[in-house]
Amino acid sequence: MKLSMTMRKVLLTIHILFSAIMFGNMVTFLILSITATTTENMVLVESCYQIMHVLSQTSVKASTIGATLTGILLSVLTKWGLFTYYWIIVKQGITLLLIGLNFWGMYAWVLKALNQFDQTSMSMAQADLWIGIIIQIISLIILFAISVFKPWGKRKTKKIRS
Repeated sequence: MKLSMTMRKVLLTIHILFSAIMFGNMVTFLILSITATTTENMVLVESCYQIMHVLSQTSVKASTIGATLTGILLSVLTKWGLFTYYWIIVKQGITLLLIGLNFWGMYAWVLKALNQFDQTSMSMAQADLWIGIIIQIISLIILFAISVFKPWGKRKTKKIRS
């Protein structure tokens, strides 16, 4: 089954929206992390981590599921296929990394920072969160670039001789 041009555009629009929400979440995490790191107002620090915690349970997970499902549908229901092009295979690998970071990492690191925000071990919790945020932002930028440039071309299929 292949999609009509209109349905493909609708699905692509939904995919782009979910991807943009993922990116927006990570930019928000970055801003909140900068705020939490640079202020001495402990109420503000706790608020930043509370907001990140809520986002990690809601919008981060929803956008990850939405972008992943629409990406799979776009691959399966169009000429691109799941394993036909190298650039799609690379995107799938990066997506698996993002799924792990979004479903486990961001939630765990924010919760750790939230639970330790008044202790001396806070800097370690912040470091974990910073690393996760930076990996996410870089990964999403790479995914966007791969989607636009579509490098590496089509995989060569081996012909079976009979």
